[in-house]
Amino acid sequence: METAEITTSSREQTLALAADFARALKGGEIVFLRGPIGAGKTVFVKGVAAAMGLKSSPTSASFSLMKEYKNKTRRLFHIDLFRLEEGEVFNLGFEEMLEDEEAVILAEWPDPIRHMLPADRLEMDFILKEGDERVIRLASFGRVSHALLEALCKAAKK
Repeated sequence: METAEITTSSREQTLALAADFARALKGGEIVFLRGPIGAGKTVFVKGVAAAMGLKSSPTSASFSLMKEYKNKTRRLFHIDLFRLEEGEVFNLGFEEMLEDEEAVILAEWPDPIRHMLPADRLEMDFILKEGDERVIRLASFGRVSHALLEALCKAAKK
């Protein structure tokens, strides 16, 4: 496991970081996003989707649990498990999503699927600070996710 911390000071900076991150995505990546409501998780997902060239702008998936965004070449699954318990996730089709090597999975509130976690994943913890400042703690578990962690750290230094 490798770890790092990144600080963003505005919504725009979080969106820019997400856009740079999206350029490192090839498909098959799994990213878990944690943090309190309003911490910037969905903003980050919006930035990733926009940079992937996906037309629809993601909104909080809390009420639909899972949303799929795609174009001719890219697919993004945005999962929000805020109100679910571990035994309630089987009807989401998460296992099928894991088998899709072309799709990127961004999951908010991922604890109910912890038992289904692939070995190689990136975990992001969004921590609210004063004003619009956020600290994003990163932990990579595997070769692919470590490359994503490095891409995020490089983007943050711009």
